[in-house]
Amino acid sequence: MIALVDANNFYVSCERVFDPSLEGRPVAVLSNNDGCVISRSAECKALGVAMGEPYFKLKSAPVGARIAFRSSNYELYGDVSSRIVAVLGTFSPDVEQYSIDEAFLRVSMPPGTDWEALGRRIRARVLRWTGVPCGVGFAETRTLAKIANHAAKKTGDGVFAMPRDAAARDALLAALPVEEVWGVGRRLAKKLRLAGIRDGYALASAPPEFFRRHGFAVTLERTALELRGIEATSPDPVERENPQSVAVTRMFGAPVADVASLEEAIASHAAAAAEKLRKTGSAASCANVFVQECAPPGTGGWSDAAWWTPFVSATVPFPAPTSATGEILSAVRPAAARLFVAGRKYRRAGVVLCGIEKAGEAADLFAGDPASRPGAKLAAAMDAVNARFGRGTVFPAAVGTTRKWSMKRGMLSPCPTTRWSDIIVAKA
Repeated sequence: MIALVDANNFYVSCERVFDPSLEGRPVAVLSNNDGCVISRSAECKALGVAMGEPYFKLKSAPVGARIAFRSSNYELYGDVSSRIVAVLGTFSPDVEQYSIDEAFLRVSMPPGTDWEALGRRIRARVLRWTGVPCGVGFAETRTLAKIANHAAKKTGDGVFAMPRDAAARDALLAALPVEEVWGVGRRLAKKLRLAGIRDGYALASAPPEFFRRHGFAVTLERTALELRGIEATSPDPVERENPQSVAVTRMFGAPVADVASLEEAIASHAAAAAEKLRKTGSAASCANVFVQECAPPGTGGWSDAAWWTPFVSATVPFPAPTSATGEILSAVRPAAARLFVAGRKYRRAGVVLCGIEKAGEAADLFAGDPASRPGAKLAAAMDAVNARFGRGTVFPAAVGTTRKWSMKRGMLSPCPTTRWSDIIVAKA
């Protein structure tokens, strides 16, 4: 069986782990720059707060006074997520993290196993070891496990095992609107409904020629097989371990109007991308650096007009494939000066590392093995220090110290699991 474990209101749950005063209260976590709601507690949902609702509207509304708002603390959420995955690894060696708050487990158990009892054990251990509640859905395929996990949210104990009996499973699928099937978006659902497919059972029952006749992709045919209990989709470890590109992009917390700040931001994004690259054991051959203006000159800068302003970019080739932060910074930093135009304000910048290959296969005739160069050894030393003492303990001077351009997070909670300065102290 395959289990899907999904943390409940994950960002809110992480905030509550280290701030018990939030228990039982309406809590909303906000997006980058405290823009809109991206995670809500059950109490917040009960107040009618919708996902994506702008913070500036909520804070001035009567309901806003009853809500505890928090800025997105991705450092905390990422660490708690990795801890949950580690806990799940005690139940199965085959764990696939699907997103920051979801993971699939392939569980092998003897015939007659009480799957729901196992699910309760998984939930209890995750809650006890991390403090985060979750739901568990079991099924024979990943697509059915998604549906089972959705059903688990409606049970009292947060666990549901998809019936192996075909008739019982088909009854559940018949009650599931086709747009709620994993991988079926709104456009595809509309096209399916026009073709007579309105629920999960109808999709599962469609013959192979149906998909070809109506021009649907082979992925939808695989989804139909999965709904019948036939495993037809699987994670692509090659794609995860050998990414085609690595990108880091952020919107600024305030408009950037000077080249020094733009250089700092691009350096920061490049350093973060290099760190990601090293985690996959890869090296990049070039980078694409881009910026986006707030608005054309004379239209108000930091305004809604920014949404349609174009991106301006520059591609920077590296002398040799590399994942060393210093080497990448030396190559991309001059691009900021080339892209910057005096008198204009910028709202976003990003770095995309491209031409990626395994570091061991990226040896250059003249530059040698990327891992043996001094820059790579320095980057490895920085990674080791940051892994031991906390992220950001050491960093390149090029990324700056004040970083006025960084995201606006006025309600940011501490990071007690990744920063020594934020560690919780127990008092007698």
